[in-house]
Amino acid sequence: MVVLSALWMPIVVSAVFVFIVLVLIHAVLGWHKGDMAAVPGEDKVMETLRGLNVQPGDYRFPYGRTVKDMTTPEFEAKMKAGPVGNMSILPSGDMNMGKLFGQWFVYSLLIAVLAAYITGRTHALGAPYLEVFRVSGAVTFCCYVVAHWQNWIWWGKSTRFTITYSLDGIIYALVTGATFGWLWPK
Repeated sequence: MVVLSALWMPIVVSAVFVFIVLVLIHAVLGWHKGDMAAVPGEDKVMETLRGLNVQPGDYRFPYGRTVKDMTTPEFEAKMKAGPVGNMSILPSGDMNMGKLFGQWFVYSLLIAVLAAYITGRTHALGAPYLEVFRVSGAVTFCCYVVAHWQNWIWWGKSTRFTITYSLDGIIYALVTGATFGWLWPK
């Protein structure tokens, strides 16, 4: 067993490496450009939503609060007529990329701490690279990837979106596993 405080170096370095990979994937490779599309009649849709004073939040349409609500003939007719969807409304204004990058880095640190904790509880000082890589990489994979699948199943995220973000997560897991294996204390 390795205490968490002895793993600060792989935690921080892996989070930095994952951050660099995130920037490369999104800014250089650009494979996420096709993940979403513009809604037809975007200007009209935005004008309508502004006119309705839709506040930031997550919405589902048609909406039924309970199973009983969702089994009424009126609800079923709305489902058949469509459109059916989920919608997230963000606050108006410019995207604060500094804040988003900061949140991502803290998120990556948290994932690295979880990977460090589990790997540290299952491996001793001087554990072989590959054993450390496997455990820390598997934990990291679960953290970055698995939630995308439930969003695909339950909330209608596209298969393309799910696959591309899963590929990102696999890369983050490989980077984190390699970093932990490389910097594991002797």
